[in-house]
Amino acid sequence: MKQIWSFFDRLETKMRALGAFCLMAMVAVTCSDVIGRAFGVPIFGSEEIVSFLLTLVLALSLPYAHREKVHVGVEILFRLFSAPVRVLLSLITNIFSLALIIIITVMMFQYAASMRESGEVSMNLEYPEYTIIFALSFCFFILNFFILRDILTLFRFKESIRHFTNEEGDE
Repeated sequence: MKQIWSFFDRLETKMRALGAFCLMAMVAVTCSDVIGRAFGVPIFGSEEIVSFLLTLVLALSLPYAHREKVHVGVEILFRLFSAPVRVLLSLITNIFSLALIIIITVMMFQYAASMRESGEVSMNLEYPEYTIIFALSFCFFILNFFILRDILTLFRFKESIRHFTNEEGDE
């Protein structure tokens, strides 16, 4: 089981690096476009390129954001509960999150497939947008495994209690 999770950890690291590359590419395209506009030669389709890269940056950072727990939470209210209640609430939240992300993954994959069948492309560059949506659905697919790992970890009740009681002492 550890080999599977280490595979996903390595994949998440590669996704994070690719996301950082996309972010740097966004900066490069934006700066080049601004400089080009100053000299009267803007980059054609730069808005689309930056939009595609932004989508990839956000999608590729999802597993990392989940692992690092940087998503929005109600910590003030959450800390008022005892450790067993926090474990139960985290378990319920993660189960609902997993169900929602699975639905999003499937629907996004179906949407990308329908866009591929229709032959829809972007307005200026005529780039097939379904490739970006497939990439986005893949990132959501990987996110499912990170949420599943959290759920499986929470089922080890004693370790979860220790995690939530140690968390208070660290901060």
